[in-house]
Amino acid sequence: MKGTLTPSKLALISMIFGLLFVSALFAGCTQSTTSTPVTTAATTAPATEVASTPMAAATTAVPTAIATTATPAPTYTATEGNLVAYTAASLSGVSPSLGKGFTNAYPGHKVVFNLDGTQALKTQIENGAYADVLISASNTYTNALKSENYLVNDSVKTLCTNYVIVILPADNPAKIKSLADLANPGVKIAMAANSVPVGTATNTTITNLAKSTYGQDWKNATYSNVVTYETSEPAVATKVSLGEVDAGFVYQSTYTAAASGTYQSITIPTKDNYLQTYTIAILKESSNKAVASEFEQYMLSTVGQQTLKDYGFTPY
Repeated sequence: MKGTLTPSKLALISMIFGLLFVSALFAGCTQSTTSTPVTTAATTAPATEVASTPMAAATTAVPTAIATTATPAPTYTATEGNLVAYTAASLSGVSPSLGKGFTNAYPGHKVVFNLDGTQALKTQIENGAYADVLISASNTYTNALKSENYLVNDSVKTLCTNYVIVILPADNPAKIKSLADLANPGVKIAMAANSVPVGTATNTTITNLAKSTYGQDWKNATYSNVVTYETSEPAVATKVSLGEVDAGFVYQSTYTAAASGTYQSITIPTKDNYLQTYTIAILKESSNKAVASEFEQYMLSTVGQQTLKDYGFTPY
């Protein structure tokens, strides 16, 4: 019969279906292989994101670095029983002795000094830097922080005073013998910028000296000899000690604290001089107010005041 499938026909049909199945399977494998680049592309996409991550981190690191520079992290923390004192740079010479004296008076407590120009300390505090105590060389900056609500008002006390002095390198290459010589041609002078407390004191003193003794021409010539304006009082002293300048205006305390033979000096008459007043205060943000109060008491005590006097400050 025509419709009857013989065994040979069945075998042929089976072979055809088998070939079709193998062909389909091969096509499927080929399709899977060609899809690999798509999968690879999808896999490489995160690699682009990973590469962008360091760039983003670098971008956000810029303001962090600036903030760190402006507001240096204290060495110690209040939780370790230590005190952080933001201190006018002109106390650099006396600060080790004050720290040792405080620990002797209050065993178990230590103080770390962040020493900088008072104008810089003010900016650091306003930018969120942590401090327990402020020792300021300028009532202007103290009053500003007080009005901005950073200080415990009844803790603000007068600490000591300081006068301006002129220091010269030990070998005095410019042969300066008197204040009048500061106006000599070729003399190189270092001063602090007017934003720095000692800079303000220096400008007032020069004006007073011009009015009382030396005249306007001397004042003009003296200013024309200024070759650098520094951002802290110790920086002025460093310029002199290194011989980079012939004279510098600093505080009496810096000259007194220096090792013997470091500088020569020229005193400025009291009637023309500027009496700089230092204050001490506790910060409202301090988490260690009890120890801060102890430190303030020590600084105002007979022992603390004598230590300041030994380094050229005038006890209040």
